[in-house]
Parts: sequence; structure tokens; C-alpha cells
Amino acid sequence: MKITRISAYQVDLPLREGSYKWSGGKSVTVFDSTIVQVETDTGLVGHGEVCPLGPFYLPAYGAGVREGLRELGPHLIGYDPRDLNVLNRRMDSALKGHAYVKSGIDIACWDILGQVTGEPVSRLLGGRFGEDFVLYRAISQEAPERMAEKVAAYRAEGYRRFQLKVGGDPDTDIARIHAVAALMQPGDKLVADANTGWVKHEAMRVVKAVRDVDVYIEQPCLTYEECLSVREHTDHPFVLDENIDGMDILLRANADRAMDVVNIKIHKFGGLTKARQARDLCVSLGIGMTIEDSWGGDITTAAIAHLAHSTPPELLFTATDFNSYVTVSTADGAPQRQNGRMSASTAAGLGVSPKWDVLGERVVEIA
Repeated sequence: MKITRISAYQVDLPLREGSYKWSGGKSVTVFDSTIVQVETDTGLVGHGEVCPLGPFYLPAYGAGVREGLRELGPHLIGYDPRDLNVLNRRMDSALKGHAYVKSGIDIACWDILGQVTGEPVSRLLGGRFGEDFVLYRAISQEAPERMAEKVAAYRAEGYRRFQLKVGGDPDTDIARIHAVAALMQPGDKLVADANTGWVKHEAMRVVKAVRDVDVYIEQPCLTYEECLSVREHTDHPFVLDENIDGMDILLRANADRAMDVVNIKIHKFGGLTKARQARDLCVSLGIGMTIEDSWGGDITTAAIAHLAHSTPPELLFTATDFNSYVTVSTADGAPQRQNGRMSASTAAGLGVSPKWDVLGERVVEIA
């Protein structure tokens, strides 16, 4: 089996809530997503998706995915998509860095491998734990009382994990955390996610002011060293996200005892192959995980679901269902949340079929 063509389709994903706001005044109303298609000489076709959270969040942006595919794609024609380690080494040799560009190709090749074997990707990633898994809901940054109202509404929909977008004015953030914490019930978990938005002294103020609140502190500052300093000054469970983009920093953070939970965003690692390596390392080390990506629609949600469902539940802190945040559906067969939980498809591969009337014409073609 050989790769004969790599194509990309661009699709806009508007938000159901109108906008998504986080630290530093950043906001997005429409996400720029790229659907990647890998075709083979046997007729089997796989699909992946990459959807960065705008160009001002991480070193990744929508148009960069497509331009990167134009550079990388020609080096992969003729390779066997089932040889995932070989393919990843080829991608790393042909294009240094730019893991997010490689992610959609890698996911599409897992989709093909699942179709070849007749197995869902979750089984190929290690096996399916239980019937479903728990989801979190991100709460866009607003006034404290409005964020509390949203948490109450999402609790009524079955969510029990809530990620508050903080990282703004410390006094307002303290009020946000207290307002939402007052609504928590047994079994709920609350995360205050600053998305690197505080400088160190602000983060120190916040963790001190909420020291009696049952809350996780996520990525308070920009640098790893700043986050480690804050970690050393609080007893709150600690989550790292933006700084964790490879095995080296993951190993360093474990050695430094810098976190209790880590967010594994698939595209930051370059796809499911390396995200699985990070997941398996965390399982061995006993580190809790949120399995997710920066953003996406149906295909990203399917990839997340397969990796999450194959993760031991005691170490799966939570996962996310991005396709419920947006108004456009790009594929049939994608997993859907039910009462704050979700399960991966049991069909072969990712279990999704693109909606071609939504995707339109290809914008990248390498053959």
C-alpha cells in the first residue's frame, strides 16, 4: 500500500456561543480548520483535522497548516501509511519542527490503518476502557456572575468538569473562581486556566486568595520556570498545558514534580503517534491527563475520543468534545456527548465520513 495523494480542505467553524475569550484579551468567533485527506493506491482513504486556536495562542495558524502541507506532502508520496513510525521519521526529516502541520497526516494514516485491520483506532491505541469517558466544559472569560450562570447551565447538561478561563485582572479572577466554586457539588472538578496570562506575582496573589477553594491551577504563567515557581508556592493540584509539547519537557516536568495533570494536545505532538507515546509515558509515571487538541470539529473530536477511550480512566482527568462548541458539522459518524460524557466509535478507523457538501473544493493537492 502506498500514499498516492494528499489533499486539504479548509472549513470555517463558527462558535455556538458567538465568541470564545481567554487571557490577554484574546478572542475568536470563527475557527479556521483544515481537513486532511490521505489517499492510497488500494482505494482506502483516511482523514485528519488540524485547527489551531488562532495565530496568537501557540506557534501555529490555519493557513500555516496548508502551506506546510504543500512543503511536506511531496516527501510522503509512495510511503506506506500503515508504517506510522517510518512515516513520522520521514516527516521529521523532511520538515524540522512544525508538529501541527504533521498532525493531520498522522491522524489520517491511523484512520487508514484502522480500516485495513477492521478495528477502531481506540483498539489500535491500546484498547477500550469502559463504555464512555468524562468531558470538561471550557467557560469563556466573562464577568464572574455570568461565568457562574454558564457553569450552572452546563451542569444541567451533565458536565462535571469545568475549566474557567482566567488569566486577567487578578482581583476579577479571584472573584470568578469564588463565584463558580460556590456552585460545585460532590464529584465536580473546577480548573482555573490562566492560559499563561498572569505574571508571577499576580499568580502568587491568586493562589493565595483561593487557598481554601478546591480548584486546580492550570498554566498560570508564560514560561515553565515561572509556572514551577508558582507550583512551589501552592498546595493546589497543578496542570501544565502550553509548555508541554514534546517528550523532553514532559520528562523534565515529571523530574521537577512540576505538575499533577498534563494536557496532551494532539497537534502539539504531531499527531496520534507521538501523543500516544506521551500518553503511555504518563500512564507509566502516574500523571493524570486531559486528552484534547487546540480546537476542531468532528474529525478532531473523533481523534480525541479514540485516544481518550484507550486511556486508563483513573489517569484520564478529562477530555473534550469540540464538535459541540461549533455550529458546523464536517463529518458523519463523529462521537457526540451524552450527559457530559462521550464514547469513541466502534467502527473501523476513526469511524467518520466527511460531508463533502460542507468541505467544498480542495485547497491543497499533492500527488
